[in-house]
Amino acid sequence: MISRVMSAELAEHAGQRVTIAGWVHRRRQLKSVSFLVVRDRTGLAQAVTARDLPGEESVVEVTGTVTASPQAPGGFELVAPEIEVLAEPCTAPPFDLYRPEPGATLPTILDHAPVALRHPRLRAPLEISAASVAGFRETLDGIGFTEIHTPKIVGSATESGANVFGIDYFGRPAYLAQSPQFYKQAMVGVFERVYEVGPVFRAEPHDTVRHLAQYTSLDAELGFVRDHRDVMAVLREAVAGMLESVRRRAASAAALLGAELPEVPAEIPAIHFTEAQRLTSSSEPDLSPAQERWLSEWALREHGSEFLFVTGYPMSKRPFYTHPDPARPDHSNGFDLLFRGLELVTGGQRLHAYADYVAALAARGEGTEAYEGYLQAFKYGMPPHGGFALGLERWTARLTGAANIRQTTAFPRDLHRLSP
Repeated sequence: MISRVMSAELAEHAGQRVTIAGWVHRRRQLKSVSFLVVRDRTGLAQAVTARDLPGEESVVEVTGTVTASPQAPGGFELVAPEIEVLAEPCTAPPFDLYRPEPGATLPTILDHAPVALRHPRLRAPLEISAASVAGFRETLDGIGFTEIHTPKIVGSATESGANVFGIDYFGRPAYLAQSPQFYKQAMVGVFERVYEVGPVFRAEPHDTVRHLAQYTSLDAELGFVRDHRDVMAVLREAVAGMLESVRRRAASAAALLGAELPEVPAEIPAIHFTEAQRLTSSSEPDLSPAQERWLSEWALREHGSEFLFVTGYPMSKRPFYTHPDPARPDHSNGFDLLFRGLELVTGGQRLHAYADYVAALAARGEGTEAYEGYLQAFKYGMPPHGGFALGLERWTARLTGAANIRQTTAFPRDLHRLSP
């Protein structure tokens, strides 16, 4: 297999005898000739032979001479092939993987994900997701961030109340982490700029097309900020880097899905929450999904941007560690980033002085006892800092136009689904 050639590389080996390997994507057996289409991680390749062909989804190794053929995938095919079957399926897939569109409902696809995701259109969102993560890492690495890995089992549910999954941890109660928030703040005191890509868990009984019980969060935290606007500037760079990576690494997947990749403005437009309320004729302390959609349409119409920052959310709707706006203490130095009608990112400036944390907790009728592990970092001097969290599956769904976030998740976990 060391000398194996990928299907996308056949044009570089015209006239040579090479070996490809993959799955039988499709077979067509005519009277005098048979066509075998093999699928590997880079695409499809065709072999032409007079022999009988193995069944679809058989794993094969094919050695043949590369010859130009306008009708073949990629314009080249293998002739005079030798075909070795490495493994055969025990049963047929739940739907034909060779058809351009998956002929199955979403529940069927999710129930049979290990084989269903082999379909090029179902695999494509995951390619875009992977490219996005690569761009996120590449961008933040380039501006001095360090990747960290924080615990997903925690000893208290203090950050988010009851919306956590409890587990038995060697006879003691523990919880699956809703966020790496506390840990990434602590690590600002170590590395100044940190990020993490990892799972987070939300025990919220939502049964919608935009919520999961487990999703992948792209988190970042940075020190020595002036306020939340420095965080917003880094987020803008991260989003632009993610899109550039998709264009570079997953262009064929985006094209297959007809995904329209947006341009990120040099400066993403921003409005204060009070202005958002005025525009949407609302007096509520948060934005509804309908208002998020309206504001996104407004940003596209007025600013030509598919992205919009909403800043200055009321402190009552933000976590206790959020830094208030010095000019308007009832409002926060926090923000959301809307993208194509949906809240995609939440972030802001955090408190950094220990005394401010004590006061913030007291204002909410809480003491510091339950937060001692978290507050320890602030006893030893922390710079002004802030950060953000971006939901990867929501991002991919917005990019690809997926109607349901489960279409961009390999093995979704939600209110009803715990397998495969």
